[in-house]
Amino acid sequence: MAAPELMPRFTYRDYQQWENRWELIDGIPYAMAPAPYPKHQKTVFAVARELDRHLNCIFKNVCEIYIAPVDWKVSDTTVVQPDVALFCEQTEKQYFSKKPLLIVEVLSRATALKDTTTKFELYEREGVPSYIIIDPDSERAEIFELHDGAYKCVQKVEKDGVYRFRDKECETEIDFKKVFT
Repeated sequence: MAAPELMPRFTYRDYQQWENRWELIDGIPYAMAPAPYPKHQKTVFAVARELDRHLNCIFKNVCEIYIAPVDWKVSDTTVVQPDVALFCEQTEKQYFSKKPLLIVEVLSRATALKDTTTKFELYEREGVPSYIIIDPDSERAEIFELHDGAYKCVQKVEKDGVYRFRDKECETEIDFKKVFT
């Protein structure tokens, strides 16, 4: 395996040319294959439905819940596709450029390590206020909120927990009973 400093680095322009689904983090490409398990997708849909159902924002029709694949272009060398995200941006581009208020990643065998390390560090560094990591197999979630530039685990949730997100622009919630059914 090549040392990280010797690996080629890619940009958004390169990313646009690739077939299939990829993410690009600090110039390093990550394949999004194989396709997620049905339980993963069911969990993504249930979380998005819960967040959307409870979404109340100051700027109606600006803040909305999105599910992958949708690009968040962080920089010219970083483009990610969060499983679920709350974006408060209207865009005509093929991507969002403003950081989302909340991101949810649902773990799968292929992406769990990246979601809990590389993307965790990226979302923290970029100042995403809330990051939720859900393990659909154990039916548990960890909720992280940004405090003084670092994520702090503010809640660990099992099947019967509720998480309430509040920001100066929006509020919403997830009833995990409805996610883990």
